[in-house]
Amino acid sequence: MSRIDPKALAHELVAARSRGRATMVPPSDRDASFDLTTAYAIEAEVARLRRASGHTTVGRKVGYANRATWRVLKLNTLVWAHMYDDTVQFADKRNASLSLEHRSSPKIEPEIVFRLKRPLVSSGDLDAPAVLDSIEWLALGFEIIDCPFPAWKFQPVDFVAACGFHAALVVGAPRLVESSNIPTLADQLPRFKIRLLKNKELVDEGSGRNSLRSPALCLGELAAALARDPAAEPLAAGELVSSGTLTEPHAIGVGETWTATVEGIDLPDVTLNCGS
Repeated sequence: MSRIDPKALAHELVAARSRGRATMVPPSDRDASFDLTTAYAIEAEVARLRRASGHTTVGRKVGYANRATWRVLKLNTLVWAHMYDDTVQFADKRNASLSLEHRSSPKIEPEIVFRLKRPLVSSGDLDAPAVLDSIEWLALGFEIIDCPFPAWKFQPVDFVAACGFHAALVVGAPRLVESSNIPTLADQLPRFKIRLLKNKELVDEGSGRNSLRSPALCLGELAAALARDPAAEPLAAGELVSSGTLTEPHAIGVGETWTATVEGIDLPDVTLNCGS
């Protein structure tokens, strides 16, 4: 059992976020027995502190949505963290602006974002159409992550404890999910291609397969992972889910403009302007 006090470390993480400096020693470096159970207890305590300060949780973000990494990192599923009313924003006419103030070393990840129209619970046997049947809409978005540990040195348990490094989510224009387009979306989500541009120059490319073979299957795996954890809150109607990065994360800086465009699925592109 870990010797780390979840409440004390949660307060430390909240303080580190407000300072915007990567100064924390990772929990796994403080205690070799630090484990995922303790890490999720810390994440839950951060959520409790944020709710107590007047904020609301609005959804979850996913991490390690790639089975190839699980064995190497000693994981048996993906990991997750809460998102909040003050960390999520919606793009206006496909464009958004975000201040990088109080960010130590932010990175950008293009992702598919879902909004649930009903609770989603899974025993692990949901296929993509079944998952999409619980979705109100999906959109292209950017998750901004920021690491509180120097030089981005951490273990998966540290990532979980630090709320998945979630700093912000920018959501593009949504596309409604209806019974008539579920088969098409289920086919397109693993296949579509994405291009990530910085100041109109191509930086990276990816596809829907990079999110656990399909963002819809990734959402189903999240529901199953939550169902297996008696301490976790199940996915509820109205929640947003950011379903894992589709490219490598890339460092961002003040004055840069980032755009994500897709081919093979009908989703509007999204552009983010990074301010001071």
